[in-house]
Amino acid sequence: MKIAVLVKEVPDAAVEKRIDPSTGRLDRAGEKNLNPYDQNAIEAAVQLKEGGAVPVEEIVAITMGPEGAERALHKAVSLGADRSVQLTDDAVAGSDVVATGYALAKLIERESPDLVLLGQQSDDGESYAIGAVVGEFLGFPALTQVSKFDVSGSTITAERQAEYGYDTVEVDLPAVISVSDAINEPRYPSLKAIMGAKKKPLEKVTIADAGIEADKVGAAGSKIECGNFTEPPKKAAGEIIEDEDTAATVEKIVAWLDERKLI
Repeated sequence: MKIAVLVKEVPDAAVEKRIDPSTGRLDRAGEKNLNPYDQNAIEAAVQLKEGGAVPVEEIVAITMGPEGAERALHKAVSLGADRSVQLTDDAVAGSDVVATGYALAKLIERESPDLVLLGQQSDDGESYAIGAVVGEFLGFPALTQVSKFDVSGSTITAERQAEYGYDTVEVDLPAVISVSDAINEPRYPSLKAIMGAKKKPLEKVTIADAGIEADKVGAAGSKIECGNFTEPPKKAAGEIIEDEDTAATVEKIVAWLDERKLI
């Protein structure tokens, strides 16, 4: 079995998210990391390989992004991927969810994996939709919010979270599986794995290499246009009541609540 894991470099959780008004896109300046939800997908692939229920020959990490995004691939390899592939081409900048899914599907087609794994969402766009879009372009069955799965021969039996509990679904391989963050606890990479990650094969491709049509990606291939972003209104400073006299403090709090009809 060959497993492809889709990963993404996203702004660090500590970085304040803002829209660049000149482009209408997320400002990606500042510290960036591997999308935390993708670590669950890598861990799921590694556990499947280590479990031995099915022979896993290779785990390939795949991403689409600028040159610097290779850092996310190094992290993915340090967590257990065997090699990585990066689509880096100015033509894909500004791609919406559908255009991104199309480009990723073309990369996956080059690899011909039996199973495609990815996290439930990205920590920046949070669309929850890439797995379904990729599955549609590939013609593979796609499952989302999967918290447990087992592979037997050419069949996957998956348990997925739903609003009313859990669904148990069976699909044939090849398939696309978006795993939830409840599926496992990602491991920490060892120092040896971190040091060796940059030595593992990393293939960089362009849209021409992947057979991607230029008019189906980037701004030209995206149906969504964003603009006219404005900063949210600043919140008024709260009132701080010093507790110098407990009785007086209680009176002030009660009066404040009463004024707003909260009591």
